[in-house]
Amino acid sequence: MIAMVTWGATPVATKLGVAEIDPLVIGILRTLLAALITAPLALILRVARPGTGGDFLLLAASSLGGFVGFPLLFSIGVGMTSATHGALVLASLPVFTGLFAALAEKRRLALRWWLGCSIAMAGEVLLIGFGFGFEDTGASITGDLIILVSCGAASLGYVAGGRLSRSIGTWPTTLWGITCGGLLLAPVLPFVLSRVAWESVGATGFLAVAYLVLLSSILAYVAWYWALSRGDMARVGALQFTQPIVGVALAALVLSEPINPPLALAAAGILLGVWIVQKK
Repeated sequence: MIAMVTWGATPVATKLGVAEIDPLVIGILRTLLAALITAPLALILRVARPGTGGDFLLLAASSLGGFVGFPLLFSIGVGMTSATHGALVLASLPVFTGLFAALAEKRRLALRWWLGCSIAMAGEVLLIGFGFGFEDTGASITGDLIILVSCGAASLGYVAGGRLSRSIGTWPTTLWGITCGGLLLAPVLPFVLSRVAWESVGATGFLAVAYLVLLSSILAYVAWYWALSRGDMARVGALQFTQPIVGVALAALVLSEPINPPLALAAAGILLGVWIVQKK
């Protein structure tokens, strides 16, 4: 839930950031600046490294999905739509995560998972149904679809990182994943910095980047990989259904994006579905 609350605020932080900084630059800085922190930590602390070919493949999938594909696509998508829409589309994360986890572990998902996800998704459908009725500005189907693709990339990274955490630990998985992502994005940064008028970027823009770097890219991933490495991935992944609730609430509080009363009913359905999946 620490990860969910932190990531729930990410659409709002991203929307605030892209209002002053180019979305592509936001996506790159989110991982690259985090890598400037994680790379020295990984070396100083001498954290464990992947020891097998399988571990390196998991690290590559974790880094490409969670720290390259997701931040780039999500930042671009949020720049084309509203924070509320961005939060709502994130509802697809637990479904992607559960399915990828089942494929990776070569097992069938329990009937309880399907039932709980169906109820939670019904709540999400209600949420999205009313969400598209919001009188927000700048929302677009294109932006929403880009965010949907980013969710698939993130879920792939989650599952790979969760499996890698079981062999080398939570902190090594996070530190090396971010570091590798930063190394991949570093060559691109010089070519996109000119897209930003840095003299016009205010405190809000820089604070948004700081949130995305320190909390969304480091703290939340540590918490998430810790949870995935110690529990059933599909069951733990269902907690992601709570993320849009946090995102929509913060979009209303911080960005004054309107909320309709039926959201309470949608939230109840989402939480009921999560409870069914979590119940043993």
